[in-house]
Amino acid sequence: MALGDSSRFIEDNLRERLAGARWILAAAWLGLAAAVWMDALALMPAIGLGALILVAASVSARRRPVAAALARLTNEPKPLRLGGEDRLTALVRALPDAALLLDPRGTVVVANLRASGVVASARVGDPVSFAVRVPEVLEAIRAATADGVARRIEFAERVPLDRWLRADIVPVRSAEGRGTATEAVLVGFADLTAQRRVEQMRVDFIANASHELRTPLASLSGFIETLQGPARNDAGARERFLKIMGEQARRMSRLIDDLLSLSRIEMNAHLRPETKVDVTAVLSHVRDALGPLGRERGVEIALEHPPQPVAVHGDRDELFRVFENLVENALKYGGAAGRVEIGIVREGSDVVISVRDYGPGIAPEHVPRLTERFYRVDTAHSREQGGTGLGLAIVKHIVARHRGRLGIESTPGEGSTFSVRLSACPADDTKTSTKS
Repeated sequence: MALGDSSRFIEDNLRERLAGARWILAAAWLGLAAAVWMDALALMPAIGLGALILVAASVSARRRPVAAALARLTNEPKPLRLGGEDRLTALVRALPDAALLLDPRGTVVVANLRASGVVASARVGDPVSFAVRVPEVLEAIRAATADGVARRIEFAERVPLDRWLRADIVPVRSAEGRGTATEAVLVGFADLTAQRRVEQMRVDFIANASHELRTPLASLSGFIETLQGPARNDAGARERFLKIMGEQARRMSRLIDDLLSLSRIEMNAHLRPETKVDVTAVLSHVRDALGPLGRERGVEIALEHPPQPVAVHGDRDELFRVFENLVENALKYGGAAGRVEIGIVREGSDVVISVRDYGPGIAPEHVPRLTERFYRVDTAHSREQGGTGLGLAIVKHIVARHRGRLGIESTPGEGSTFSVRLSACPADDTKTSTKS
């Protein structure tokens, strides 16, 4: 009960008791009047009547303030508390974005659940500098605490992955007046990674597409002009040109598909897949899908794997794309010896998938650049094989999204080995992807 309510309660209680006292005085005067007008024998009934009135007045005087107090306690408005938390703490915990509530000294008072996905080291009781190591954000927090002005800072993180974030810093003051000091600082974080990646995807697509599509478009334009002019009535030239034009059109189609796939993978690079996937089943599917190409080139695809299933957390379609690209490259560029080997090995908590060929190998100066976009060791041979120069770039980005590692080992004249290391799933995890 508030101090003002307590004063009113005491005042009402005194008022009720004074009213009871008036009843007692009235009863006493009534008894004296009866004593004057009545004889001694008649005095007893008068005294009894006065006593009865006195008891009734006393009971009434005591009952009324108690009833009034109970009524006030029942109707008393109570402060809002949610599960033992005050309203500000409960509000911060309920925010849909990552948020930290700091005291004026910069110590974390509240960190909601989403904050762990943005600032994983944020712990209640630690200085905010332990969780946020961006000087611009820390300086903005200090300035907002001092002058009470909200601020917004955009910043980028490069480790462990590229991310773009926005920090909204809002000082919290009491409602009593503008001159009061800052009591807390609310720091909210918004993830801008998807938005920035979409913007970068547009820029990269325009730059890469304009460069790589220039050659096939020039070829198509030249053949069309030739067919409309000198080779108008030449049936043999028309058939030969139409075949080349079809190949160039398919090359452009593959190039656009690879560019779009790469952009989608990069846009989701910060989201790690969580579905359990059987790697042995994926590699068996890859072997079956590329079996016709192997038979056409006279290359055997051998798969060696443990007897029990080997599972990882991942996206089944993306993992299929990784191993399809690696095996297809081995068939096209390293299948001279007639054999490509796929192996699955458990190493502690990891699983290592390797694709080995026995072809001409790759010179050491080319190995570090193989995963760059449009980088080719032999441009003419790559285009002859239908390559777009994006296959290993796609492999690298998919492996990075799965928090794995891509390894490349090659010896000229002895062949190459491409390996992918991924974290294996615990044996008791049963949510296996059965997509085929």
